[in-house]
Amino acid sequence: MKNFLFLFAAIVFETFATSMLNKSEQFTRLLPTLLSLAGYGLSFYALSFALREIPVGIAYAIWAGLGIVLITLVGVFFFKQTPDIPAIVGLLLIVAGVVVINLFSKMSVH
Repeated sequence: MKNFLFLFAAIVFETFATSMLNKSEQFTRLLPTLLSLAGYGLSFYALSFALREIPVGIAYAIWAGLGIVLITLVGVFFFKQTPDIPAIVGLLLIVAGVVVINLFSKMSVH
């Protein structure tokens, strides 16, 4: 269970870093640039702990999939970006994929 907490932390840090990357305006603003780099560093650091027990393919699928959904929500609430119907359907399919991996894959650690 602790490994999934590290994975969740990695997802949150990565989402924060991507948000700051957007605010950095192509690395022209110092503080968002530094926060972005720090967020990515912390994300990979937390991910490395998760990989002690979670297979890399499973961890990466969850990290990437939930990161996409979370950054989309950040885009909606903080950057006023509205996903259209195909984007929403795609996001739901990503969530379904993460659920299938966690519930049915024998490769996953439970």
